[in-house]
Amino acid sequence: MRDSGARIRVRPAASGDLGELTAIYNHYVVHTPVTFDIEPVTVDERRAWLEAHPATGRHRLLVAEEAGTVLGYASSGPFRDKQAYETSVETSVYLGPGRTGRGLGALLYDALFEALAREDVHRAYAGITQPNVASMRLHERFGFRPAGVLQQVGRKFGTYWDVAWLERRLGQGESSPRRNG
Repeated sequence: MRDSGARIRVRPAASGDLGELTAIYNHYVVHTPVTFDIEPVTVDERRAWLEAHPATGRHRLLVAEEAGTVLGYASSGPFRDKQAYETSVETSVYLGPGRTGRGLGALLYDALFEALAREDVHRAYAGITQPNVASMRLHERFGFRPAGVLQQVGRKFGTYWDVAWLERRLGQGESSPRRNG
């Protein structure tokens, strides 16, 4: 658990947070192109997602909490489902409506990357629907670099959206690709 002064603390998500986490996510589903989910999700539908993020390991889910209220969350999850990708994670930050601009995203990412530094994680990736200046700045602040842009890859609200992919190296050293032959 991480405390940022007397009021806001960052801790692993718990089952009792699921309603608030789902409400935060659904805000982005309904009102923004940030996520490409089109329909709001139910608490029951999000339960497996919560359970896939234990308090230890590569896949984490941390919440920022103030006076018992979840303000936002950061997560790291599987980048892709094939085994060779297991040391790569996809990260994201979601803040509750009206909670942006307070440094919560940075507070959550500080805690997330501190936790991931102790895990066998080689790369972190983030897919950011464009335009999203605030999210791009946050990720760049945390050492993410451009990896490519998927042009008009998703359609939501009758508009096609680009997604910028960013990557960040984690862990120690670089390994060279193996060559056949």
